[in-house]
Amino acid sequence: MKIEINNSTKDKIDLKFLEKFAKKILSFDKFETKILKKFSELSVAIVDEKKMVILNKQYKKHNYMTDVLTFDYGLQFGGQGEIIICLNQAKKQAKELNHLLKEELGILLLHGILHLAGYDDETKKMRDKMFKKQNKILKELKFYPFFKIS
Repeated sequence: MKIEINNSTKDKIDLKFLEKFAKKILSFDKFETKILKKFSELSVAIVDEKKMVILNKQYKKHNYMTDVLTFDYGLQFGGQGEIIICLNQAKKQAKELNHLLKEELGILLLHGILHLAGYDDETKKMRDKMFKKQNKILKELKFYPFFKIS
């Protein structure tokens, strides 16, 4: 799978880490069957708060900030999936949760990949299922304490 990660903010972000982490996630726990068969390309964009609010309003009809948006273009566009992460929100959440920014970006990337794999967080029941899966993957990848990807 081709993975493309772009940062449209002025902040410096370790894009290589995010690319390696995405590959590690995609090789985990049957994502090969759920995602790799559906998508040939994964695009990840890191954006600022203003851009995220605009995108959330335009595509999801929500006039507020969010941390992650996902778009499943699937076979319609040659098998593309897109994850958009708001850097400002990631910074805020990292501070609140006492994470490194790098950790929070990794968690949000995983959250976006789970959305592309069919998980949703619209209801409490769906959210509980999604976060249980997310935490299981983070634990199995030994994400806490923060791991190093070589």
